[in-house]
Amino acid sequence: MRVLVTGGSGFLGSHVVDRLVAEGLEPIVAAHSDYDLTRPQEVGRLFDDTRPELVFHLAAEVGGIGANRLNPGRFWYANLMMGANVLEASRFAEVKKLVLVGTVCSYPKIASVPFREEDLWEGYPEETNAPYGIAKRAILVGSQAYKEQYHLNSINLLLVNLYGPRDNFDPETSHVIPALIQKMVRAKACETERVVLWGDGSPTREFLYVDDCAEALWLAATRYEGSEPVNIGSGEEISIRELAQTVAEVTGFQGEIAWDTSQPNGQPRRSLDVSRARDLFGFRASTPFREGLERTVAWYLETSGSGALA
Repeated sequence: MRVLVTGGSGFLGSHVVDRLVAEGLEPIVAAHSDYDLTRPQEVGRLFDDTRPELVFHLAAEVGGIGANRLNPGRFWYANLMMGANVLEASRFAEVKKLVLVGTVCSYPKIASVPFREEDLWEGYPEETNAPYGIAKRAILVGSQAYKEQYHLNSINLLLVNLYGPRDNFDPETSHVIPALIQKMVRAKACETERVVLWGDGSPTREFLYVDDCAEALWLAATRYEGSEPVNIGSGEEISIRELAQTVAEVTGFQGEIAWDTSQPNGQPRRSLDVSRARDLFGFRASTPFREGLERTVAWYLETSGSGALA
């Protein structure tokens, strides 16, 4: 089977590629440097070049609260166009299966916790990441429409925040776990006695180890054919304050953790109902959170070198 992974050199994509290789497949990796997926002609060229049968569309432009605040237009446009172009190219190429990934950011700002898939349209997303979340909602609608009209076999998975080795540790664009790891590792190395974090620490989040997510995508690709979206997560909720303390323990930072309440908290709570993934294709997260965090910190320390600690 010819398998195409857009964003295959990225964080999640590289782990999905590893999972596919473990199945004896030789996935084709589409990197942004080779094809600009926001341009229809470039996506058409990609599909002509690769002639895929199974497509994992994982390419995205994403980031934490700061990146979302700085790039609302870009995140809306890039993610919307990439998804729409991949849908259209998949239709013309008559791919056998298209796996699309959405986001917990698409859920309403105020929603019953845990979030259930049927609650997706019950309100507007949290403002700091709404453009990104709305773009992903639109791709879900497009996928369902293409399945109804063109019989394109596509599925949609709604992912929580991921973490793990190879994550993005850029302080300007990273999500909360790599940002915390980098900040506390640097503070420890520089003997800084205090780190300042955004908000007040009260919001809750759910995190999924990246290898578990790759397993979920493989199971869904091989076992699920439905048009309804499916949540992919760990089912475990943790406050940002508790998360920060855990990262401090794992990195060995013993200084003060201070909170800058002039900065936004983001959505008050995020946690998914993951029963649909369990029931439909047998996915359960298997990596304990602290164990996954320890692996992530170990990878960062090993790959960053002394320069990252200066």
